[in-house]
Amino acid sequence: MSPIKNPTTFFAYIRRAPFGGRLTQGQIDGVNAILDAWEYFKLTDHRWLANILAQVFHETGGRILPVRETFASTDKAAIANLEKAWKAGKLSSVKTPYWREGWFGRGQIQITHKANYLKLGQRLGVDLVKNPAKTLDPVIGARIAIVGMAEGLFTGKKLGDFFSHNTDDPVGARAIVNGSNKAKLIATYHKAFLDAIEAARGAVDAADALPEAAIADDVKPAESSTVMSLLGGTVGTAGMSALLGVNNPWGFGIAALVLLLGAGAGYMFLSGRWSVNRIKGHA
Repeated sequence: MSPIKNPTTFFAYIRRAPFGGRLTQGQIDGVNAILDAWEYFKLTDHRWLANILAQVFHETGGRILPVRETFASTDKAAIANLEKAWKAGKLSSVKTPYWREGWFGRGQIQITHKANYLKLGQRLGVDLVKNPAKTLDPVIGARIAIVGMAEGLFTGKKLGDFFSHNTDDPVGARAIVNGSNKAKLIATYHKAFLDAIEAARGAVDAADALPEAAIADDVKPAESSTVMSLLGGTVGTAGMSALLGVNNPWGFGIAALVLLLGAGAGYMFLSGRWSVNRIKGHA
């Protein structure tokens, strides 16, 4: 079960850190893909979820959605980039150029080499050898990231080695994916995601979580699936129609707040909880 009971709070928190004050719809979609995969595998330790999000954040360069190795836009470009780097001596640890046959890194946590495509594909029941590009599907990529980290399918190290009743080691957990590379930095991402998860466990918005902070910056507020789901059940059809023309995020937030307050006041009057009593004048 997802620990995120309040998406407004969660996305408002991660907007600040680790996303640095800006959220795109792609990043929101990527995070939601991880959350959906988390529910799919029925995991429960919030530290595991925070670390998965942190490592994916780093491995994708903050994109959260699946990427190709070197962040190339095409397979051909990825192969060319790796070949160039290898010939320039920048990949000294690589003995065999695995990318030449198409087994370069893909995914939220990039898997390389044919053997790993085979192993992860068999674990998920997906033929990744016949079609390695399936790792670029956000759903499949997210499941690879989670099962790979939970079961130690990337490096032999798994989440349970670093997060348990007796252990809490977000720095050491970097070994699940890539040794100690940027371990302390990724631990700061882990803390930011964990803080957001814990803050979002309650049904009530955190005091410092504004609704407009949960909206993607590159999507008009009226087109944001995140904010529409938050407001739709509260302000009704007429209120939603009034919001559709407001495209400035801050203006949208103010308009949404006014509608919410108005809806609340209307409910209080109609339900009899509030009333207007006329004060009699003196004769």
